[in-house]
Amino acid sequence: MGIIEGSPSRKTSSSSSLETSPSKSMLKVLLLIVCTNILTVFLLSSPSHSSLNLFSNLSTPTPSLTTTTSLLRELNSTLHFLSAAQSQIFSLSRRLKVSNSLSESLLVELGRFNLANNNNPSEPDPNSGWRDELFGELKLAVGPHDLPLGHSPNIGSDKLYPPLGHACLHHQEDLIQYMTYDIGGECPSDKLFAQRLMLKGCEPLPRRRCHPKSPKGYIDPAPHPENLWSVPPDTSIVWDAYTCKNYSCLVNRARVPGSYDCKDCFDIRAGARESARWLRDDGALDYSINEVLRSAGTVRVGLDIGGGTGTFAARMKERGVTIVTSTMNFDGPFGPFIASRGLVAMQLSVAHRLPFFENTLDIVHSMHVLSNWIPDVVLEFALFDIYRVLRPGGVFWVDHFFCVGGQLNETYVPMFGRIGFRKLRWNEGRKLDRGIEKDEWYLSALLEKPRT
Repeated sequence: MGIIEGSPSRKTSSSSSLETSPSKSMLKVLLLIVCTNILTVFLLSSPSHSSLNLFSNLSTPTPSLTTTTSLLRELNSTLHFLSAAQSQIFSLSRRLKVSNSLSESLLVELGRFNLANNNNPSEPDPNSGWRDELFGELKLAVGPHDLPLGHSPNIGSDKLYPPLGHACLHHQEDLIQYMTYDIGGECPSDKLFAQRLMLKGCEPLPRRRCHPKSPKGYIDPAPHPENLWSVPPDTSIVWDAYTCKNYSCLVNRARVPGSYDCKDCFDIRAGARESARWLRDDGALDYSINEVLRSAGTVRVGLDIGGGTGTFAARMKERGVTIVTSTMNFDGPFGPFIASRGLVAMQLSVAHRLPFFENTLDIVHSMHVLSNWIPDVVLEFALFDIYRVLRPGGVFWVDHFFCVGGQLNETYVPMFGRIGFRKLRWNEGRKLDRGIEKDEWYLSALLEKPRT
C-alpha cells in the first residue's frame, strides 16, 4: 500500500563545481599515487637497473698470477666495471630524488585535501543512523533531494533535506507504519499514533501524500466574536481518536469522576470556571490579564504554552492581542476546538524548539504545563528558549508552576536566576487541595527580559 521504490530526481552538474568538490580532490590524490607507483616500477625494472649486478659478471681473479701484465689487465678491467657501476648508482640516486620530490608533493596535496575536507564537510549520508535501509514513501519523505537549480547560497548546499526529529531514528518500525498508506488516498486514522511518535521525540514527523478524513455533515464555524465563547457543532471534527464522541461529553467531564487532562476546559459557557480564568487578581498566585498588561507595557503578540482550549488567547484577543496557543490532543480535540474559536492553534510538544524568531514576542504564558514533571535539563533549555523569543522588555508569565517540598528553593529558584530575567512579580504558595502533608507548592511570577 503506497510503497514505491523511489522516483527519479534531476541533477545538475558543471565542470567548475566538480573541480572544487571533495571527489575531484580525492581523484587528484589518487592520480599522484598511481604516478608514483608507476615510476617506482619503472626504476626497479628498467635495463639500467641491471647494472647493479655488474659485479656478478666480474671474473674471479686467478689465485696464481703468472705475469705482471695479466695482473694489470685484470685490475684495469675491474676499474672499468667499478666506474660503470658508480655511474649507474649516481643515475639511480638522481631518479630517487625525483621520486622523493613527487612523494613530498603527494603529502602536500593530502594535507590540502584534509584541510578542505574539514572546512567543507561532505554531505551527510541520508541513511546514516538508520537501523535498516530506507525505502518507499519514508525514503522519499526523508530525502535528500537535489535542488533543480543547483547549489543554493541560502541553504549552503545543492540538496534539500526535509526536517525530521532525530529521535525518529529510534522508532523506524513505527515510522514505516506511519508512512504506509495509499498515495493520493485517505490517510489512516492514526492521529493518536502520530502524536505518540511526536511525544517520543520524533518531531517534526515527515510529510505524507494522503488526505486526512473529513467530518461528515461539516458546518462552518460561528463568526467572530460569537465564536470565542460558543461550543462548535459536533460535525466540525472527526471523533475516531477520542473517548468522547461529541462536545456534550467533553463539557460534562468536569462533573464526572476520573482524571482527564484539563477536564473542565471545554465548558466555556458563562459562569463556568473556564470562562472566569484570568479576570480576577488576588494579589497572590492568581494574576489577572488586566494587571499583567499594565505591568508589561506594549503587548501585541505572544505565545501560550500548553494553552488547553485557548481561553487565555480568547481573553487576550478581546484586548487586541494575538496569541498563538501550543497544545496536544490528549483524549480530546484541543487543537480543533481552539481553531473553532477563531484562534491560532499549534501542535507542539514542550520539548520542541519554539518556531519563532528571536526578540519578537511581547509575552509568553504557561499555566501548569511547565513544572517539575519535566527533566531539569530539558526545562532549563525550554526557559532559555523562551528568553530567546521574547523581545527586550517582553514578559514571561509563569502561571502556577508546580513543585514539591524543597524543589522550589533548591532547584527552580536558582534555575530561573540563571536564565537572566528581571522579577516584576514573584509569588509562592502552598497547594492544599490534596492536604498540607503533601508539601506541594505553586509559583506564579511575571519575569521581564532585560532591555540591555
